[in-house]
Amino acid sequence: RRPFPVVCAADADAKETTKPKVPEKAPAAGSSFNQLLGIKGAKQEDNIWKIRLQLTKPVTWPPLVWGVLCGAAASGNFHWTAEDVAKSIVCMLMSGPCLTGYTQTINDWYDRDIDAINEPYRPIPSGAISENEV
Repeated sequence: RRPFPVVCAADADAKETTKPKVPEKAPAAGSSFNQLLGIKGAKQEDNIWKIRLQLTKPVTWPPLVWGVLCGAAASGNFHWTAEDVAKSIVCMLMSGPCLTGYTQTINDWYDRDIDAINEPYRPIPSGAISENEV
């Protein structure tokens, strides 16, 4: 059995710590596809609609859309009729783009100070979109 290393608080404080450099913005070689999905490495955009789409982080939508589909199938009341399929599509749009997109935008708004340090390329901390537009 190996003993666990013991670190004293005084020793940890005495060591010189350096902060990692935070990039000013996303890498220049980022893809516009990443930008549309709202994931790291996104290309900087000027189109306000693309910026708004990036705020909603479409990459987070599929789990909720899949959850609606699985829930409908598990209910035992789903039938492949036009009415049930239409209801499912409306629920998928409400849960994915509308609900998740709204909560992602609100999250980015309240995390704007933290994102200015950790993700400075995001639309709000980078200044790509104004407070009124958010």
